[in-house]
Amino acid sequence: MDRQMKKMMAQAQKMQQSMMKAQEELADERIEGSAGGGMVKVTVTGQSEVVGIKISPEAVDPDDVDMLEDMILAAISDAVEKSRKASKDKMSGFGIPAGLGGMM
Repeated sequence: MDRQMKKMMAQAQKMQQSMMKAQEELADERIEGSAGGGMVKVTVTGQSEVVGIKISPEAVDPDDVDMLEDMILAAISDAVEKSRKASKDKMSGFGIPAGLGGMM
């Protein structure tokens, strides 16, 4: 193998290691989304995996379960959107298309 090819292979391997480290960091990162003025909070990883839900007692109205469900969905959407942005930001330096950063 000529010197140029060895250099390219070394660079590719270094990039792969950097990407793996970024993925590990995203898996460890915790991002919170909320709805209803903070009455419902959802925590996701940097890879958009839901890992926690907190519901304030004030959000629980037995006569209006639909509103609570809507707040939970809104909080999940908020957290996942923030997670996707974090993943996109972290993986953008590797030339990874948007949306694939959390899948690698």
